Amino acid sequence: MDTMPEIPMAPWRSARVLWKNRGLLWRLVEREVLGRYRGSLIGWGWTFLQPLLMLLVYTFVFSQVFVSRWGGQQTGGPLAFAVNLFAGLVVFNLFAECTNKAPALVLDNPNYVKKVIFPLEILTGVSVASASFHAVTSLVILMVFELLAFHQLPPTILLIPLVWLPLILVCLGISWVLAALAVFLRDINQIVQVLVTMLMFLSPVFFPISALPPQWRPFLSLNPMAEVIEETRRVAIQGALPDPIYLLAGILGGLLVAELGCRFFQRAKRAFADVL
Repeated sequence: MDTMPEIPMAPWRSARVLWKNRGLLWRLVEREVLGRYRGSLIGWGWTFLQPLLMLLVYTFVFSQVFVSRWGGQQTGGPLAFAVNLFAGLVVFNLFAECTNKAPALVLDNPNYVKKVIFPLEILTGVSVASASFHAVTSLVILMVFELLAFHQLPPTILLIPLVWLPLILVCLGISWVLAALAVFLRDINQIVQVLVTMLMFLSPVFFPISALPPQWRPFLSLNPMAEVIEETRRVAIQGALPDPIYLLAGILGGLLVAELGCRFFQRAKRAFADVL
């Protein structure tokens, strides 16, 4: 009797499956990005307009309603708080978009499972790449307002891709796991949305870690998003080099999460057709 062939235990399977299907991955990312606002009046302009409107709202709220400074920062005027806050939001929105979309990646594409020989693993790559594109777009808006607030851009801002690499790798791994689990447990979508909302307020998005009482700082530091957000502000606003320990541990940990997530997805997908 014929049996389903075992998936070869090749090392770095996550990188191999994405690279092998890079052409298809690129076309699907292009379709995802261009199709997001297809049919709208402004079209692709929403990619810039949406984060710009968000930043304008935060600037008004925190400079006029809540007269606040970021960790005692005196320079930058009313824009300084909004710039620091928006830097945290750009990072968190990248994570939130990937995580919130992950449970529906397979469920929304049953034809790929049942009728077409299709590398389902790249659906996660498409989602993360699309979210990364929108994060880079928001970063451009952040740079413009940073120029208005501080009249300069630190050269270390060019290191943002390196700082975000651990986050992108973790998003890949988590998305693979959530996409697979959601096929068997439909409550995953609701659970993820609640957890992501809680995580936003437990991350240093609206405040710096230094604003917390000393006894609470170690607990917040256990949140992986805290390090990514703080390192982003470090290189994009403060003009400092990223922490080498963060880069080394983050990239190695991200690779491990991505690899384990990919292997979990590949084993689980054998039963997708039976469930869907």
